[in-house]
Amino acid sequence: MPAATTSSGVGLRSERGPILLSLMLATALVALDATIIATASAVIARDLGGFDQVPWLFSTYLLAQAVSTPLYGRLADILGRKRLMVVGVGLFFAGSVLCGAAWSMGALIAGRVLQGLGAGAVMPVSLTIVSDIYTLEERAKTQGYMASVWAISSVVGPTLGGVFSEFLSWRWIFFVNVPLCVLATWMLVRRYHESPIEGERDPIDYPGAVLLAGGSTLLLLGLLEGGSTWAWDSPASVGVFGAAALLLASFVARSLRAAHPILDVRILRRRVVGSSTTVSLLVGVVVLGLSTYIPIYAQGVLGFGPLVAGFALAALTLGWPLSASNAGHLYLRIGFRLTATIGATVVLTGMSLALLLGPQSPILGVAGLCFVVGLGMGLTAVPTLIAAQASAGFTERGAVTGTNMFARSLGSAVGVAVCGAIVNAHTTLAADGTPEGPGLMTAMHLVFVLLASCAAVLLVCATLMPADRAAARERRAAHLAGSAARREA
Repeated sequence: MPAATTSSGVGLRSERGPILLSLMLATALVALDATIIATASAVIARDLGGFDQVPWLFSTYLLAQAVSTPLYGRLADILGRKRLMVVGVGLFFAGSVLCGAAWSMGALIAGRVLQGLGAGAVMPVSLTIVSDIYTLEERAKTQGYMASVWAISSVVGPTLGGVFSEFLSWRWIFFVNVPLCVLATWMLVRRYHESPIEGERDPIDYPGAVLLAGGSTLLLLGLLEGGSTWAWDSPASVGVFGAAALLLASFVARSLRAAHPILDVRILRRRVVGSSTTVSLLVGVVVLGLSTYIPIYAQGVLGFGPLVAGFALAALTLGWPLSASNAGHLYLRIGFRLTATIGATVVLTGMSLALLLGPQSPILGVAGLCFVVGLGMGLTAVPTLIAAQASAGFTERGAVTGTNMFARSLGSAVGVAVCGAIVNAHTTLAADGTPEGPGLMTAMHLVFVLLASCAAVLLVCATLMPADRAAARERRAAHLAGSAARREA
């Protein structure tokens, strides 16, 4: 396995530059998909039918990503990072083709599942590779490169989504992934070389993976269909939630007993890992809830088209990488906890502004609050993840990263499902299958109340995050070494 080193620089023209570029290309797949479909969801619903199924387009993708992320994280520690990245990009490729050719909402949802399974590998494994080949101080610099992917995607994604939806076809929002998949795979196979893993390989806990996937799926099914397909207090609802609780409890019990669990809940006992994972869960709820329903609010309540709604959403995903690219310099100076606390405070400020939105709000105001939330997220998500990674050794780093990403994906899936249940319960559909304005505004306000409440809990969790001493020592040592190197230069 490659080890972190400072000998070859950090830039794209350095020795490790091609590897970083290949990871940026792979990340671009997920980054584009995170922003490009949100602006087209209303158009897709009109074309294929079933506005009430729109939350499934996001939740199935996020659920597939969530349940597969810890598996990929575990496999990356056992089988190596490279092959897992290739598998992930390949699945994303297949899912994108199926989505672009979808003939029904069901087929589109199936394609989204494949995309989610691919994204489940791309995000945690790419972050693990960065953690492997760069030191803690260098990671502060590489965050600028990785964040630039989200910055570019934040502008290109919503813009392309709006342009394709209004002037071409929404199907191109998926077909655009095809050349990126091919290029990312070629770069990765050609440039990234890792040594074979030596020693005996630990077994994979496949029964645990089945319990986790089954319990999470039933939980999501109950949240999405409760209150619409069946009543919340109906036997069907009780049965689904009861089965979900039983499977998830069985998974936790197995994880506590197994020698090599698929998602080791025991690492959550480490305060820095447990707190960063909780923060990641809440980040997922707020970001995906806002990303999903801001475009619907802009189109269904304010009356703008997909292109304008895309620009409003772009402000969210633009603010995130701008602050994330500077988060490294900040946490090297003041620490992980204080940086995350500042970020969470900014997030809560932005979500509080969302509570003031109404049927006559200016679109620039919507974009402004999205930008504020994005700025806060960049200062919250990055430091908490790196704090968890810095507390783990090489053989645990993939599992820790996978657990963090799992929490964010699960929070995203559950958040979108709950928001979808709120919207479906408070809106009525017009003859063309789109939601009517007055009821939709009421539903949007309730969604924003929920997300603002989660932002408040996020701030509390960031404030209570412990200062990990091992990470602090490594951070100080890396900072001193870098300062000494600069003085000698």
